Amino acid sequence: MSNTNYGGQAVIEGVMIRGRRTIALACRKPDGGIYRYREALDSPLLTSKVARAPFVRGVVVLWESLRYGMRMLMRSADVQLAPADRRSSGGSSAFMLVGLVVAVVLFIGIPYVATGFLRALIPSTLWLNIAEGVFRLVLLLGYLVAISFLPDIRRVFAYHGAEHMTIHAFEHGDPLDARHVAPYPTAHPRCGTAFLLFVVVIAIAVFAFVPRVGLVVDLVVRLVLVIPVAAISYEVLRLGAGHEDNPIMRLAVAPGLLLQAITTRRPDDPMIEVAIASLEEALAGDATA
Repeated sequence: MSNTNYGGQAVIEGVMIRGRRTIALACRKPDGGIYRYREALDSPLLTSKVARAPFVRGVVVLWESLRYGMRMLMRSADVQLAPADRRSSGGSSAFMLVGLVVAVVLFIGIPYVATGFLRALIPSTLWLNIAEGVFRLVLLLGYLVAISFLPDIRRVFAYHGAEHMTIHAFEHGDPLDARHVAPYPTAHPRCGTAFLLFVVVIAIAVFAFVPRVGLVVDLVVRLVLVIPVAAISYEVLRLGAGHEDNPIMRLAVAPGLLLQAITTRRPDDPMIEVAIASLEEALAGDATA
């Protein structure tokens, strides 16, 4: 078993872990107990060589991260609610759709429209597109910094740190308990935050040479180009995480690790216990799959 098959994300008062064949979730319940859940991973990565091919697997992983991540996020929210107040699966799909639309408007639409007003100052399409990419990067960083001041988001970021620390301990073969997990850093080279940063930075280079035709066409082209950008970004991230001893690779992953200073916080022991519970569920599911 490869320990690098395991990773996850923070959710509301908990952690989701994706294993080789299992999706696992653990959350702190309002009564102080730990809610545990796992299900078999339904992924073409398990059955299709094409889906596992370089520059294809990144797109599959991105989509599945969105799909499972949003579903487990909604489940974690339901854990905090009374049974009568819990949401339907249709509500989860609608929430995911709204989230995607907001992300597209915020990180693709706004930078494009905003830099369009600079056409008189920057007549070159190349430099206008580069300015668009830089604005997108600044917008992303500003957004992450702004939400990091919200108390509820800070708790999510602390669970994010707990998830990384637990994965570190597992990858180093340490016992899965709070005492052995606590010394590890909250940053991890395979983090989704680092992947997002790679997407934004690589998009600057890819979008730079795209001509500007009109609002609708340009936005559609950018949306389509997100697919190869995500594919390239995943391969860079995977390469960097797999060769941490290489100075060039360490330099490549360093910005992603620095960005996690915003998106992670030091967790307390109860948060670490939840992250451990989620990983244990993933391991148990994989052992029986």
